[in-house]
Amino acid sequence: MGILDRFRKRKPGPDTPGETGLSFSDPTTCRRVVHAYHQQTKHGLHRYAAGPMGLDWANQPDPFRTWGGAERVPLEVVLPSDEPKYGPSLSRGMVPRHDLDRQSISRLFFDSFSLSAWKQAGEARWALRVNPSSGNLHPTEAYLLAPPIEGVSEHPVVAHYAPREHCLELRAQVPDELWGSLTLGLPAGSFFIALTSIHWREAWKYGERAYRYCQHDAGHGIAALAIAAGGMGWSVDLCDQIGTEDLARLVGVWAEEGPDAETPDCLLLVCPSGEGGILDASAAAAAAQFPALEWKGRSNDLSREHEEWDAIDLAARASVRPSGPDSHGEWERTPRTAPLPQETPGLRRIIRQRRSAVALDGKAGISARAFYGILENVMPRAGRVPFDTLPWSPRLHLAIFVHRVEGLEPGLYWLQRDEARKDALRAACRPEFLWARPADCPSDLPLSLLFPSDLKQTASQVSCNQDIAADGAFSLGMIADFDRSVEEGAWFYPRLFWEAGAIGQVLYLEAEVLGLRGTGIGCYFDDAVHSILALRDTTLQSLYHFTLGQPVEDERLTTLEPYE
Repeated sequence: MGILDRFRKRKPGPDTPGETGLSFSDPTTCRRVVHAYHQQTKHGLHRYAAGPMGLDWANQPDPFRTWGGAERVPLEVVLPSDEPKYGPSLSRGMVPRHDLDRQSISRLFFDSFSLSAWKQAGEARWALRVNPSSGNLHPTEAYLLAPPIEGVSEHPVVAHYAPREHCLELRAQVPDELWGSLTLGLPAGSFFIALTSIHWREAWKYGERAYRYCQHDAGHGIAALAIAAGGMGWSVDLCDQIGTEDLARLVGVWAEEGPDAETPDCLLLVCPSGEGGILDASAAAAAAQFPALEWKGRSNDLSREHEEWDAIDLAARASVRPSGPDSHGEWERTPRTAPLPQETPGLRRIIRQRRSAVALDGKAGISARAFYGILENVMPRAGRVPFDTLPWSPRLHLAIFVHRVEGLEPGLYWLQRDEARKDALRAACRPEFLWARPADCPSDLPLSLLFPSDLKQTASQVSCNQDIAADGAFSLGMIADFDRSVEEGAWFYPRLFWEAGAIGQVLYLEAEVLGLRGTGIGCYFDDAVHSILALRDTTLQSLYHFTLGQPVEDERLTTLEPYE
């Protein structure tokens, strides 16, 4: 019997107590459910989280959601160019602004959620996308809520992005007055991208741990959008004032039911003016009117059969965020003092060539300068894309297994992404750690050596005995300030994974810039990682692993163009 069993009800409802007296309107109960879900879905040295006994390939979910009957608007395939450069695109305000039109909307989706290639091996053929996904299963769906755009719609519109066809499916027209209420006080030309998740796509392969992976993917999606928009001089801000249920109304999925249904994740405000903005209190009231719109299209069925994983449903229901002012508070973002690199490749070539490494050669390393540059770009500096999209203070820090970094002693290192939490987090870790600063480390990069040693075997073991974690220049675990975050609300739980996905997205691109390759690792032994750090409770929790190095290409695979 799993530890979540005591929370299950025979007749679940958003507010209806069941035989256990459980109510998801009680914040304390929601936090308990989230903690229980996280504990139950840990992989351990002697057991894995519950999952399917085997993969039913004939019943694999369709990776492409479509809304049959909705009008389709084709978007342009905007080929990559050498401008803008990758480096400046990671700093808000460093790239000239594009106008909002059909071509720029086409470019935004092409650079964030479109197909990047097709792969073929024998008779098997599958698509890769710009935004990475656990197991290439792609639970994340993207929606556009926009004012009239010539060549797209004469009216404000809600549209679903279909990556296979690179088109928009127009789901509903929004009256001008209602659009005005939703965007009251925002800069002219502002629009929204909303993300949802189809949990079944991940659960088909990963079982009850899939909710974690869906939230990783949402974080990758947030970062992919923010970086693509940064390359157009646009700003992206997370609208945490819109709650989960109101977001479902905004994108037309409030009535969807069953395993193929979409669960709302987040609403992102895109400002072509580059100024950013904050939603007015009237936005939630406007969202309540969206179900009355004339919605077009019917969602396609993804699988003939489904296996239920009620642990996922419990976690999702406990993580529902109500609409209202965000409670994150103000925090001081440290400015970047290091100059931007003078020579960087074109942004769009990098984001479209991104791939997940399947194997690394176990030989190649990187210079200390390159290593420090990577870490600098995952720091949440003022104006740093994509981390300026997230309104909360940094909650994730990096425990890094350094294997092959020239001039740097192999061992376990720590990158402190929020220095205000330095003392509290050090107190939670092993007292024997050195916390020594590397001799040539830049003065404003908060990197410490904890324990010098060859830890390649350890890195592999804690990442589910995967060689790839030892064969790169370095691998790492993203360690979350867990209890403090969930105490703010159970709805913060998925946001921790969003931040992890955003870090992972930057690491992917940093690898490509160096001519290397990275890969996210969702399979790791949670408490084995915690044991290395000597964590005694859930103050800190490992949420995501990553590795970077020289890839070993599979010559059996053929690469085809994404849009012929």
